Amino acid sequence: MSVQAIVEALTKMTQLHASLLTISTSKTESLKTGDINQLQELLSQERKHVQAINQLEKKRMDMINSWSEARQLDPTAMTVSVMLENHLDGSEKESLEQITTTLAETIVQLKQQEQLNKELTQQSLQFIQLSMDMIAPTIKSINYGNKQDKQADQLTKRSVFDSKA
Repeated sequence: MSVQAIVEALTKMTQLHASLLTISTSKTESLKTGDINQLQELLSQERKHVQAINQLEKKRMDMINSWSEARQLDPTAMTVSVMLENHLDGSEKESLEQITTTLAETIVQLKQQEQLNKELTQQSLQFIQLSMDMIAPTIKSINYGNKQDKQADQLTKRSVFDSKA
């Protein structure tokens, strides 16, 4: 197993994450405009991307395990960082380091965009809750009777134990 195969898998993961970032940006616009149909379509695309990323991640882990076993190293302790620090040099190290950095930067951008989407969604839900509260009055705010009648009813609603004591 060569490092080049691992670099290729990481390149594909970077491309998928970049595409996911584009989808996330589109989700932000859909949340701002309130376009639910487009949002549902984007969520479907997002699910497909996440599945593909998970498959690539498993493949990458298998590649790293194979690479480790071929060099008689412990596959459970092997990570890309360990590979870069201890076991690679030259062009392989540079290409792996570059794609790993690019992937990390893309993931950070994606996290920031998804945090923005989360905040927009929470604000929308708060607005909906506020609107619902304004439309549906609470029982305390309904005034159908006379205030004096309510006070008289409260006096007559004493329990049997209170009235005999």
